[in-house]
Amino acid sequence: MYKAVDLSKYIVIKCAVDDYPITNLHLQKILYYIQKDFLQKDKLAFFEDVEAWQFGPVVPVVYYKFCGFGSMPITNTFEVEGIDPLDVQAIDRIVEGKRLQTPWDLVADIHRKNGSWDQIYRGGLGNHKIIPQNLIKMEGYCR
Repeated sequence: MYKAVDLSKYIVIKCAVDDYPITNLHLQKILYYIQKDFLQKDKLAFFEDVEAWQFGPVVPVVYYKFCGFGSMPITNTFEVEGIDPLDVQAIDRIVEGKRLQTPWDLVADIHRKNGSWDQIYRGGLGNHKIIPQNLIKMEGYCR
């Protein structure tokens, strides 16, 4: 298990090095898919909660770390250590697939009726409420 910010730094660097820089919105969705994948293997990618915000699942500490970029690609560089090579394979598979989709396509996928985000957000009534891990896990495998 990792800190969400450390995992985010890895994702941002990977995307930048591969010449696919991502925005904070894109990062948030990728984190959600990674957490979902890990949960379906009965593991946690990160221990921080995922909340239901207007544009989908958000890890608040990561959002605030990178919100200064607004809707622009995140351009910071970081040193990242301590991610297990087996986890890197799983993470990279998700990152490489999801970064090719627009953040808005990912938002649309995550906003599916009766999905985990939809069950918590409830048209805004659950704004900023935690999406329980068991709901994230039940979303189905990453497409």
